[in-house]
Amino acid sequence: MPPEAAPNRAARRAPKPLDKQRLNELALAYLARFATSAAKLEAYLRRKLRERGWDGEGDPPVAALVERCIAAGYVDDALYARSKAASLRRRGYGARRVDQSLGAAGIAADLREELRGSVMEERRAALALARKRRLGPFAAAPVDRLAREKQVAVLLRAGHRLDIARQVVEAATIAGLETWAEEEH
Repeated sequence: MPPEAAPNRAARRAPKPLDKQRLNELALAYLARFATSAAKLEAYLRRKLRERGWDGEGDPPVAALVERCIAAGYVDDALYARSKAASLRRRGYGARRVDQSLGAAGIAADLREELRGSVMEERRAALALARKRRLGPFAAAPVDRLAREKQVAVLLRAGHRLDIARQVVEAATIAGLETWAEEEH
């Protein structure tokens, strides 16, 4: 197909404006593909309404549709938040980044506080990031002061506290760091 034909073809196939049935189908298709929070589902539906327009009677029933999805068990903010927090910690993100991510997903502050995690979980997350990014004792060769500062910065950007970042970077051995990560504190 010639490149100049593509814009005309897209213009011919403009999506139909949404009505109540199409909006419901769109929500269910989204929920079938993605784990999500109520706020993210509502934002998605409102974005689709802006893109395609509304062809139904009255105002679009977005809030009512989201409430029905919650009542049916398709959307569970607490379950989503627990899963997302655990996933981020496994990838090496600290408490601050986990909190920011959950806040961006529309998770309530009290639930985010509940999922903050223990000191041991924070240490395990820092250890996971150190392993993945070869920080501290995982580095291939000993590092100088400037390189250590950069490694601390990597951990801080990942949402870890300064004391935890320094402990990871200044650890002498991998075994010592792994023992430190498992200590109850």
